[in-house]
Amino acid sequence: MSDLLERLRGRGWRLTSQRRVVAEVLDGEHVHLTADEVHARAAERLPEISRATVYNTLGELVTLGEVIEVSTDGRAKRYDPNAHHPHQHLICTGCGAIRDVHPLGNPLSDLPADQRFGFAVSGAEVTYRGLCPTCAG
Repeated sequence: MSDLLERLRGRGWRLTSQRRVVAEVLDGEHVHLTADEVHARAAERLPEISRATVYNTLGELVTLGEVIEVSTDGRAKRYDPNAHHPHQHLICTGCGAIRDVHPLGNPLSDLPADQRFGFAVSGAEVTYRGLCPTCAG
């Protein structure tokens, strides 16, 4: 069983066949699919699944904190099931490919006190951008 499915079962989330197939599609490392990609892959397994069901399920998973919604410069939002493992993203500015990365250091502690402007900082998102080997080649 996938890590996401295990987490959802542990939460007591009702796993209908539609919800299960969406969670199964999202399983894996470096998975950052658009809602349309999730729908296409889910429909291969469960042809009757509707686009609305996929969008609603993704919204629920984001609300539950089990999936991260990743926005990338005007491109379609992508969905990352790696919500419980701290990481940042590396995005290709050419094709939009996304990889999870684990840089050294802590972005929260890297922000100097005089740059916090009195904020009680509770989180940080760092996005690295560049060209992947295919686009750079």
